[in-house]
Amino acid sequence: MQAKLSEVKTELRRRLHDPIPEVGTWLRSVVGGHLRYYGVPMNSPALSMFRFQVGWLWHRALSRRSHMGRVLWDRMRRLIERWLPPVRICHPYPLRRLGVIT
Repeated sequence: MQAKLSEVKTELRRRLHDPIPEVGTWLRSVVGGHLRYYGVPMNSPALSMFRFQVGWLWHRALSRRSHMGRVLWDRMRRLIERWLPPVRICHPYPLRRLGVIT
């Protein structure tokens, strides 16, 4: 998780002055792929933390765009809700998925 967050941080730094919808679309694909890959049962706390950390990194990047102001968290919450997919478990338990009866 830390390696992916580090990659997201450097890419957000590179995309600092790109339009918000473009960065939001990119972040949606990053977070969605992470949720689909790691969305196994009992992993929702880690998934929630990843989504929160990506939102926090995005907030820091948007706040660095101007020397005049910061992005308020009210606006940032709206951006996160709009662009980052909600956390959900994508894969069922193995016994349910494989239909194993012992």
